[in-house]
Formats: sequence, structure tokens, C-alpha cells
Amino acid sequence: MENRVRELRAGRGWSQADLAARLDVSRQTVNAVETGKYDPSLPLAFKIARLFEQPIEAIFQPDGEAGH
Repeated sequence: MENRVRELRAGRGWSQADLAARLDVSRQTVNAVETGKYDPSLPLAFKIARLFEQPIEAIFQPDGEAGH
């Protein structure tokens, strides 16, 4: 799954640790989501979407569908 988490986080000037604290997950989890090594659970995806005030579909896309 492709995502815009890194772009959205950087846009707010947050470190991975800052975002992890806001989501109540580890910095390693944030890194794994950003690099595509880990697809977040649905509850975590909703939490990320709420935090960035975006619909889930605006942040996460299936591989090969980014920008569509």
C-alpha cells in the first residue's frame, strides 16, 4: 500500500517520534508505515486520517493507484 504519511508529517514539521506520540505507537511503527514495510491496522489508519483531518483514501492507496 502506498501512503502520504511522511509528506503529511513533514508538512506539520513533526518528527517520526512526534507523530508516534500523537498516535500512541512506537517510532519504529511510524517508520515502517512510511516506508511501506507495514500496512497499518484499520483502527490505526482511521487514527492517522483523523489526526491529519483527511479521508483515509487521501492518505492510503493500493499499490499502483497513487494519484488516481
